[in-house]
This record gives sequence, structure tokens and C-alpha cells, in this order.
Amino acid sequence: MTSPPAAILGLETSCDETAAAVVTGEGRVASNVVYSQHDLHGRYGGVVPELASRRHIETVEVVVLEAMRQAGITWSDLNAVAVTNGPGLAGALLVGISFAKALAYAMRIPLIDVNHLEGHLASAWIDHPDFPTPCVVLIVSGGHTHLYLVNPAGSYELIGHTLDDAAGEAFDKAAKMLSLGYPGGPAIDRIARTGDASAIRFPRPYLKRGNLDFSFSGIKTALLYYLRDLDQAGQPWRVADIAASFQEAIVDVLAEKAFEAVRRFKVEALAVVGGVSANSRLRTVLTSRADSTGIRLSLPSLAYCTDNAAMVAAAGLKAYAQGRFTSWQLEAVVESPRHRSAMPRL
Repeated sequence: MTSPPAAILGLETSCDETAAAVVTGEGRVASNVVYSQHDLHGRYGGVVPELASRRHIETVEVVVLEAMRQAGITWSDLNAVAVTNGPGLAGALLVGISFAKALAYAMRIPLIDVNHLEGHLASAWIDHPDFPTPCVVLIVSGGHTHLYLVNPAGSYELIGHTLDDAAGEAFDKAAKMLSLGYPGGPAIDRIARTGDASAIRFPRPYLKRGNLDFSFSGIKTALLYYLRDLDQAGQPWRVADIAASFQEAIVDVLAEKAFEAVRRFKVEALAVVGGVSANSRLRTVLTSRADSTGIRLSLPSLAYCTDNAAMVAAAGLKAYAQGRFTSWQLEAVVESPRHRSAMPRL
């Protein structure tokens, strides 16, 4: 039987965060360091891939060394290196993959590839290692809005997905329309706290379709037309009310679809992970509904919601225990198929 590893180093560079973390053999997060590039990309209103790649090159070694320092371990304590290999930006992913390959090769330890979505799934169990299965997990972020059914054996099945824009993408584009800055999701969340969520009735797309899929392009278009009509009528923008109403529409759809999946598959546990799971209104609505229905809810700590390496290391720890390692020919996977019915591991 394979003995528990002393430590797994995780690396995450799929987009605009350079992250490294150490997770011990018992599943404890010993360090979780994230270097954000928001200041770099904010002036452009979104991530510029080439700039993101260059900044990863400049910071990855510093971030890894800081993660090792905070964990209080040396290189010889590492048993494996886990790295995100996709989906994400090609150049950004290659920086993390190249560093992970070089480190694992130099230390003669295994290299583990982790799908970015797999990492988000694993984050549901970081704070709640006893979280039960079967369960439903909603991954909601800037690039993904996916519903998974996680089975007791650890396999998972895609049961719903976004047909166009992800929820986080809709938040980012709405914030850009409202001139709230980048990143858009947190900006919408902040200003919405002072607004009236019932002021404007934005559509709830795909809410009554009877399936578990999502579509957020329509609500984005509805906001565009609403702002255009205000301008044509010479009326001022009540930005806080608009943001609160827009946010409420997206939260309604996410919560209703998630709990519909719980009902449909007759499970008693729901986890919501990914960057948008940090949204304060979404967390409030989910917690209230879970309490009223007796559903066990897992919401990661805010540090594990957005892109981070602790989730990568946590997924890597499971792979290490299974003896599932990757080869030195590991390459970046830029896109993740939307209609993927299942991913074979957790």
C-alpha cells in the first residue's frame, strides 16, 4: 500500500493568477499563495493573454518559494508536483506546466496533471472533508457554469452546462457596461449591496425550460437595451439598483437550477464552487434555501473560490493516492468541451 505523501505542491497559472500551494498527506492546506494580476489587466478591462504569460514567468518562482516557506518544508519533503494543464490560456498554462515539469524532473518525483474544473470540484472538500456523496456540485466562474453529479465512488457526471456565456462572464460584461472596472464580479457585488434588487425585472433565462442547462447571453443583452433606452429617454442610470437587479436575476437562476438538480437526482448535499461562489448575495440565498430544505451545503472559504493552487494540490493528493501520474509529454489543454458527459476521475 502506498504510504501517505509528506506534501503535494500545487501550481495554478491557467489565467491571470500565479498560485502555488502545499497540501499535506492528511489533506491540510499548509500554504496557499496567490499573486493576482488585476492591477495589470484592469486598464484593459479584461485579461490580455500575452501580458498574463509574461507576468507568470516573472512571478512563478517567487510564488513557489513563498509557498514552500509558509509551509515550512524543504524540496526533499515534496512527494509530487500537481499542475493545472487546462482549460485556460495557452501561454499562461505553459508557464506553470514547464515549471512543474522541471521541478518534478529535478527532484525525481511524480508529476500530476489536474484539470482546472477538477480542481474546483476538489475545493468543495478542502474545508469539509466529510462532505457526503452522492451530491450535486455547481461550478460557477468566469469561464464555466457547470452542474455535476458526484457519485459515491468518486466519479462525476456532467448534468447541466452553459450554452453560451458563463455567469461570471455575464457579471464582467455587465460591470464593463456600467463602468465599474475589472474584475467585474466583485465590483457588481459591492455596489449591489446599496441597491434595490427589485427595481428592474431582468429576465431569468432558461429558468422554465425544464432542463439543467444555463444561458446568460440574453440577460446581458437585456441590460444593454435597458441602458440604451435610458439614454434615449434622457434618464440617469441608477447604477446600484441596476447592478442589484442584474445580480438578483443571475442568482435566482443559479440557485433554482442547483436545487432542482438536488431534487431531480434525490441527493441531500449541494456544493457550489468557483469564483462566482464568492458572491455575497449568492451565498446568502444558497444558505437560506439549504437551511429551509435540510440540504447539506458546502461553500468553500473565499480563498478557495477564485483560482488558487490549494484546490490543485488537493486534487493532486487524490491522484497521488491512486498512483495516477502523468508523463513528461504533458501539454496544455486550452479549451474544455462543453458537452463532456463525464470526467473519469475526482
